[in-house]
Amino acid sequence: MTKDMTQGSPLKLILAFAVPLMLGSLFQQFYNLADTIIVGRFVGVEALAAVGSVGGLNYLVLGFVNGIACGFSIPISWTFGAKDYKEMRRYTANTVWLSIAFATVLTIVTVAMTRLVLVWTNTPADIIDLADIYIRTIFAGIPFTLLYNVTSALMRALGDSKRPLYFLLVASVLNIGLDLACIIVLNMGAFGAAFATVFSQAVAGLGSLLYIMRHYPELRWSREEGRFSLTHCAKLCNMGIPMGLQCSITAIGSVVLQGAVNGLGSDIVAAQTAGGKAAQFLSVPLESIGTAMTTYTSQNMGAKDLGRVNRGVNTALGIGCVYSIASFLILRVTDKLLIGLFLDAGETAIMANAQSFIFWNSVFYIPLAVLIIYRYTIQGLGFSGLAMFAGVAEMVARAMVGFWFVPLWGYFAACIANPVAWFFACFFLIPAYFVVRRKLQKEKDIEKAHDAQAAKA
Repeated sequence: MTKDMTQGSPLKLILAFAVPLMLGSLFQQFYNLADTIIVGRFVGVEALAAVGSVGGLNYLVLGFVNGIACGFSIPISWTFGAKDYKEMRRYTANTVWLSIAFATVLTIVTVAMTRLVLVWTNTPADIIDLADIYIRTIFAGIPFTLLYNVTSALMRALGDSKRPLYFLLVASVLNIGLDLACIIVLNMGAFGAAFATVFSQAVAGLGSLLYIMRHYPELRWSREEGRFSLTHCAKLCNMGIPMGLQCSITAIGSVVLQGAVNGLGSDIVAAQTAGGKAAQFLSVPLESIGTAMTTYTSQNMGAKDLGRVNRGVNTALGIGCVYSIASFLILRVTDKLLIGLFLDAGETAIMANAQSFIFWNSVFYIPLAVLIIYRYTIQGLGFSGLAMFAGVAEMVARAMVGFWFVPLWGYFAACIANPVAWFFACFFLIPAYFVVRRKLQKEKDIEKAHDAQAAKA
């Protein structure tokens, strides 16, 4: 069930790893779309705006959860690539202890502070109660979200991207069925949509955990290997916290931007929500290429093959550019159809604004692909703290648009906020990758020289 990515064609390996992730991302977006479609169609525009108004806040917290899970998997991937299985199990055990601690703290803090943050982000009075119910329920399910993300990251660290897809498919189908039951049959409104999401995450997370316990004997640690270790936890946190903060820092800019957009009224929020969901449907799978590069880079870093890492980066950039162009063309043809899933045909003004959002985002998918590939590669090389500064660049860009340009240009500024943030991050990440690569190559050359001297002695 594991896959060694230190041997073989980079193109075949990256595609074989990324395609199941892409399918998983598309299905995840599909059931996210189902939430939004059912809410917009059967609860109303106010509920649709409520769900959309907490998008930035949702990403701020759950992005951190996903980030730390991915970061925790990097040392596991390194040790797997180096064939050091005893150390791999030590990192796995300490990942479990850290995950329990993070899940407990994050759930308590986020549930307690939800209403305060909604007030601070200028959530319109006509939707704030619905938004509060929705996002508070989502945050109450953080332990299950973290469980699924950690178990999936563990499987991916060992080169298995198919099994996480299978559990995600189950969660997708279950989520859609629960949406229909909770919202249409039981009339539970926005709470029903949130409950369906949390319940399906719980099923996927628990199922993944049971599967790992039964089918991954290489991860079963002994009593000595399973002991809490400050050294291993420090290394895991050194990888996981910067990756989590990167997502959260990026989301801070989104929350600031969302606050500015909320001030434009619930109709604009609904347009941004519909357009954003449609554009995200085809842009999020780019993250799958990045996730593939984290595992590919980490394993080859463990094997100390930097040349192979560089070949993988160039291969991934080619895949990302081709996918970005195809996604843009698809959205140009299907934008009205996708928006029509959320809104009645009579909402012509909202629909036109949603189309504008889709266009200005999808036309810049290539910079987004470049951003994702370099960021995840730098993380896989062990420089999560450096990659975090790309999140700072995105935060600054979105906050700048929110503070300065939304009041001046209105909704158009909101449409171009994401592309501006992507360019800001690329300006930092591209040179950062080459600096990191030169540093690692220099360290490798010094190590070779020392080994040669030792051999002569």
